[in-house]
Amino acid sequence: MGATPTTRPSLLLRLRDLNDYEAWCQFVALYGELVYRFARSRGMQDADAADVTQIVFHAVSQEIPRLDYDPRRGSFRNWLLVVTRNQVSKYLSRMQGTNRPATYSFNDDLIDDCISHDQEAERWEHDYRLRAFRLAADRVQEEFEDSSWQAFWRTAVEGQPAKTVGDCLGMSVGAVYTARSRVLSRVKSMIAEFDDEDVPLSESS
Repeated sequence: MGATPTTRPSLLLRLRDLNDYEAWCQFVALYGELVYRFARSRGMQDADAADVTQIVFHAVSQEIPRLDYDPRRGSFRNWLLVVTRNQVSKYLSRMQGTNRPATYSFNDDLIDDCISHDQEAERWEHDYRLRAFRLAADRVQEEFEDSSWQAFWRTAVEGQPAKTVGDCLGMSVGAVYTARSRVLSRVKSMIAEFDDEDVPLSESS
């Protein structure tokens, strides 16, 4: 299983170089699904949500050279939510004037009826946490023996009883809990590294 990238303040700085392919791949790996899910939550079909995701990252590439770190301003993740919300709204507005297939489920009143910004922010953060967990788990899995990983995954994620998992893996209940604790601690550490990139930003003068 390949290494899963982290997104750090240094990575955000690297994004200012549009030719830094590795940095952009890492960035999209963390945030691409987040943007896509937001678009889908607004009623978009798969192809339209994918288009908007590309549009959002193009907008980021245009704006990020003008962003600086500033503790008095909002965080990067919140800024990305605003960019995503604006691009989705523009896309939906354009779609209102086009002919869609009969199976298309777009509602002309969708923009006016969408959930409040507070609810959007909560869902955005929830989706980010899910994505960060998946990426962190993917990266740290290779650091542990399969039995330790299975003990963690089956008990912490799938909710299986420690006794059942232990019997299946040939481990004592105590060993299952120890393995679970070690892996979970490492996953949390990795998520904290992802969170470190959520730095305060402001526009450069």
